[in-house]
Order: sequence, then structure tokens, then C-alpha cells
Amino acid sequence: MDEPDTTWIFGYGSLIWRADFPYGEARPGFIRDWSRRFWQGSTDHRGVPGKPGRVVTLVHTPGETCHGMAYRLDPASREEVLEHLDYREKGGYDRLVVDIHFSGAPSVRGMTYHATDDNPNYLGEAQYEEIASQVIASRGPSGHNLEYVLRLDEALRAQGVIDAHVHEIAAVARDLSGQK
Repeated sequence: MDEPDTTWIFGYGSLIWRADFPYGEARPGFIRDWSRRFWQGSTDHRGVPGKPGRVVTLVHTPGETCHGMAYRLDPASREEVLEHLDYREKGGYDRLVVDIHFSGAPSVRGMTYHATDDNPNYLGEAQYEEIASQVIASRGPSGHNLEYVLRLDEALRAQGVIDAHVHEIAAVARDLSGQK
């Protein structure tokens, strides 16, 4: 059982492969009743104002499971890490309290960041080809949007997870961009 001052962060997008903060422990985990979708615009990382990229957010979907990475923060650096993550996820994301589940271990209460449909960068649902085309055409301070999509798909597959939405958009984006 975790101590009361223990903080867990659940990452389901770039935090899976790019945890740029100190943590005490990292392990694969999942949350229930949420799905990952490329419905959030990025004008600060994978796109720019006027030409946003697409990144993932969580959509409440009863019965679905969203896999990712869970990070236990060290209490000594907790506030610094949360300040860093609040800045990193500033483009329309808010904190959300979730139960993080692990295979063969008790669940923990933690938090994640999600973008709701009422934020100014929310792009919403679109056809896979439209999303993939936007991804291919977008680049921002954190790099090309295609890299984000492909790395997310690779990181999930490395965990043994095939997220149908991510995998299909990655496949369409590879085809449209000529990458294999």
C-alpha cells in the first residue's frame, strides 16, 4: 500500500517514452473506462498556431481500457515535477484523478492529464486519413508530429499493447508519407 503522500502519474502519450522528470519507479499500467484518441490539437509541441499537430487525449469510454506508463514520484521532487508537467501539458490539458491498475499488483490512485472538448485546442473526431494527413504536415518545437504518432505506436507495441486507434493512424500515416 502506498503512503498517503505518494503521487502516481499516468502517461498515455509521449510520457510513455519521454518522461523528462525524476521519478522513483516506472511500470506499465492501465486505466479503465477511457480510450486514447488523436483529437487534441498541439500548437506548442507538435504543431504551431495556425497549423496544429494532433496529439492524444482521453475520451471517457465505458468498458474500454487505456494502457500506458505509471510513474511514482519521489515526495522530495513532487511539487517541482507537477509544476513541470503542468507547463508541459499547458496546451489545453487539465489534471484528472484516476485509478491506475497494474497486472498482478494492487491499483493505486493517481493522476493524469486530459484535454476536454471545451478547450481552445480541441480538434475532435475526424477520419483516419484526415488525422494522418494533418500529422504528416505538422511540425513544432518538439519535432515532427509523425514522430509522435510512430513512437507512441512503437512504445505501446513494446508493452505488448495494440491500441487500434493509434495503430491504424500510424499505419495510414506511414502509407501516406511513404515510410515503412
